[in-house]
Amino acid sequence: MSEPLFWLGLSILLVATSLTAVLVAAIPALQELARAARSAEKFFDTLSKELPPTLEAIRMTSLEITDLTDDVSEGIKSASGVVKQVDQSLNSAKQQAQNLQIGTRSLFVGVKAAWKSFTRPKSARRTGDRLSVNQKGMLSPSQKRQFFSQYKVYQSQDLYQDTASNSSNDMNDAPEDWQEE
Repeated sequence: MSEPLFWLGLSILLVATSLTAVLVAAIPALQELARAARSAEKFFDTLSKELPPTLEAIRMTSLEITDLTDDVSEGIKSASGVVKQVDQSLNSAKQQAQNLQIGTRSLFVGVKAAWKSFTRPKSARRTGDRLSVNQKGMLSPSQKRQFFSQYKVYQSQDLYQDTASNSSNDMNDAPEDWQEE
């Protein structure tokens, strides 16, 4: 410790040697860093040249996709409208067919009833029991009761015979609102 200059020189020498070793080790790292910076600069130049057209192409593609989506939506709405119109037309045709069927059945039942009425044989007993309007006033009350009771019996027999012969056909063919509950 007697020679402080020696120790000072030795420490300066050691510091210089350490700095030289650090610089020698740092030079290749700095060279690689410079190369990376140049490569990044080239990459950024390429990006600045290529990115705007690519972004423009992406923007145009998104606009075209939006237009196509709108066209498809309009097509779907149009198709939906056509389907609704066809559905309404089918429902209308179905309703008209049902109305025609009901009208045809009604006409058929009416013609059948008229035909039976016109072709039904007149019973001799029934025509003899009927009185004209002038003869009704001449009946006594007991005769009137007897006449009306016979008339009701004949009427119920005619209805029974008509319904028995027509019940299976006419009631099945008649519309629902005509049938008795």
